[in-house]
Amino acid sequence: MLRNPDHHPGRRSDEDARAGGLRRLAHAAVAVIVFAGLSACSSSTMRSGDRATVLSRIDDPLELVGLRGNRPDHPQTRTIDGVTVSARVLTDAEARRTYGVDLARKGIQAVWMRISNQTRSEQWMLAAHLDPDHFTADEAAHLFRLRWGGMGYAAMQQHFRDLTMRARIGAGETHEGHVLVPRKEGGRFTEITTCGGGKVRRFGFPLRTPDGHFDFERMDVAGIQRANRPADLTRAQLRKRLEQVPAAATNPESSADGDPLNLVVVGEAQLMMSSMSECGWAFTHRIDGTTVRRMITAALAGNPYLTAPVSSLYVFDRKQDVAFQRARSNLSQRNHLRLWLAPFTVEGRPVWIGQVSRDIGIKPTSQSPTLTTHVIDPMVDESRQFVLESLLFRFRISDFGFTRASPPAPRQHPRKNLSGDPYFTDGLRLVVFLSKEPVSPEKMRNLGWDQTKLGPIEFGQSGTPSEP
Repeated sequence: MLRNPDHHPGRRSDEDARAGGLRRLAHAAVAVIVFAGLSACSSSTMRSGDRATVLSRIDDPLELVGLRGNRPDHPQTRTIDGVTVSARVLTDAEARRTYGVDLARKGIQAVWMRISNQTRSEQWMLAAHLDPDHFTADEAAHLFRLRWGGMGYAAMQQHFRDLTMRARIGAGETHEGHVLVPRKEGGRFTEITTCGGGKVRRFGFPLRTPDGHFDFERMDVAGIQRANRPADLTRAQLRKRLEQVPAAATNPESSADGDPLNLVVVGEAQLMMSSMSECGWAFTHRIDGTTVRRMITAALAGNPYLTAPVSSLYVFDRKQDVAFQRARSNLSQRNHLRLWLAPFTVEGRPVWIGQVSRDIGIKPTSQSPTLTTHVIDPMVDESRQFVLESLLFRFRISDFGFTRASPPAPRQHPRKNLSGDPYFTDGLRLVVFLSKEPVSPEKMRNLGWDQTKLGPIEFGQSGTPSEP
């Protein structure tokens, strides 16, 4: 075997270790500076109109976004052709009481379900369809085999087995149990599938596990709508109204433009949140002392923080109502998406104005009190396209189209966001109508409004060959 004569295994491992240590220190330093700045920013950008929503108010936002279902007596339930499925996600504390060990410490979450089969055929629950990375009872128990005190290992194994949801549910039978899945914070879209009698039934549930720090827990849909008295529009009126929406989000004073407003989502709050969750988008924590400390800890340990807060941008004179992200293990890289509830509806359905872009790094800047900021991918139309494709892939769109948001910004004459990052775009805004039930590709309808031709995305990374 040929070997590099300059290769010294010991030296390389030492160099790698030093490099890894320097990278961790750099990430930690960036985290401390950025996250401390985020905390300062969160207080300095609050205005008199910003307030925390009391969750127990009579117009309960928890009910609006599907958060009811986190107590044992409030699971979510659906019935399809004689099969009834109820489901909920156990909180970490409930899982500890149920299993006798800290599942969360090993990155495990328990999904409880009850299946009642009132058909004449046996039904099979497909655990791999719920999550292909689910844990078997013995696999999970093995992770806790060395713990001290409590039940012995053999007893713990049997206890985990007894709690497991059985796969076969006979005709006329009802069974309940748990499936152990990789832990997700904030919530998860869970699809429980049964197969029997020549029929497949799919039960989709947006299951929430709020912890008091997620931004959606303060989202007050009813309050925003009451304050704005939204007009209900036809689709033709919606198209014209969207052309009047600003092209970009702004700073708190509305004196400078930020990232482009390139997305519109039509759908109820619960449907919007469950659709984004199903497509792999995670909920985000809001900026507070607890989440800032956690971000610093994650940076020091080199751990990912998949629900990390995003900074605030402003539309309709308020910061985003809810945000999502698809994060990588690196703190500086993620797709992130902000949504604002619009002061109008279409065909009786809420309209969400959105901004989506991709963070690709961190850079120094004199424009921020933290002296650092994220760098966005200048191909913002690709981020917009990613949202469309992910929703199409999960069959969550009934109709989609594009409206004009701004004149095109070609590669030769890009625009810039608040931190000075250039971006180029065809100037269009994606509009998607969400569907409560899966829509097959041949039934999805293009609204046929504006077209995306001649935009940068049409020609790949090189941008347009000439200005549109």
